Amino acid sequence: MMLIPTHHFRDIERKPEYLQPEKCVPPPHPSPVGTMWFIRDGCGIACAIVTWFLVLYAEFVVLFVMLIPSRDYVYSIINGIVFNLLAFLALASHCRAMLTDPVRTYTEMTFTLFGRGSSFPEKLDKPVSGGSKCPLGAVPKGNATKEFIESLQLKPGQVVYKCPKCCSIKPDRAHHCSVCKRCIRKMDHHCPWVNNCVGENNQKYFVLFTMYIALISLHALIMVGFHFLHCFEEDWTKCSSFSPPTTVILLILLCFEGLLFLIFTSVMFGTQVHSICTDETGIEQLKKEERRWAKKTKWMNMKAVFGHPFSLGWASPFATPDQGKADPYQYVV
Repeated sequence: MMLIPTHHFRDIERKPEYLQPEKCVPPPHPSPVGTMWFIRDGCGIACAIVTWFLVLYAEFVVLFVMLIPSRDYVYSIINGIVFNLLAFLALASHCRAMLTDPVRTYTEMTFTLFGRGSSFPEKLDKPVSGGSKCPLGAVPKGNATKEFIESLQLKPGQVVYKCPKCCSIKPDRAHHCSVCKRCIRKMDHHCPWVNNCVGENNQKYFVLFTMYIALISLHALIMVGFHFLHCFEEDWTKCSSFSPPTTVILLILLCFEGLLFLIFTSVMFGTQVHSICTDETGIEQLKKEERRWAKKTKWMNMKAVFGHPFSLGWASPFATPDQGKADPYQYVV
């Protein structure tokens, strides 16, 4: 008999009545395709605003304290273009990570069932009807109704998982987010700085966000170092349009911000790339969950997140990854 890990915190039974479907209200009427995904969380919204404010503050100091007053126009133009491009890509990546449904879109969910004592998945012979349509990619809320469970036509020995918090039939590798109030498949973590969960559909944008923030932080620190050297050699009143005390305070604050975010985002970027290469989310690593999915090469895992095939679109927050044929929802039992 196959043992079921105790850390899943799921209601597990084979018959609909044991899942208590009468306590689950029918899922709300699906929103039109193209509806913007946005989490209404006060803390997340505040963190997202702070993120934009810090990037714009760095933009202000770089432009109006260091580059525009500089007499070296070639230096100012080149660094201005590079910094503004990286800052634009960072903010664009932030928007995509925040406003993208963290789970891929499925026009019709399919189900894969694992019988007790069986090592191989068994797909349903008939397509699932009823609440199988999901215009948004997130796991449908409240779909653990009696009609929906009966439509699965479970055989003896087959069970399904129900999330007791959002009352939904839970796919494999899905975890409930208390902030989003939904089950998110391949959920890595909930990041307040992007006010969203990092999942299979927006992980690319989150990785790009951390990468571009790290790059602009490094670029800003290098420019601050050169500016301090220039001001020490020249007259402080000539190296900035602000007074010397104001210039020093603005540069020190930018240096502190750049150093802090360089360390933080570099670590996050490294952990995300490692998570992608191993095909194991942060939550799965933390809980040491049993691996039930097929093992792929690191390069295939990278292409699954950033798109097939490798191209410059990997570095663009405007290029939606083409994962090819998406994996179906797997309702594991």
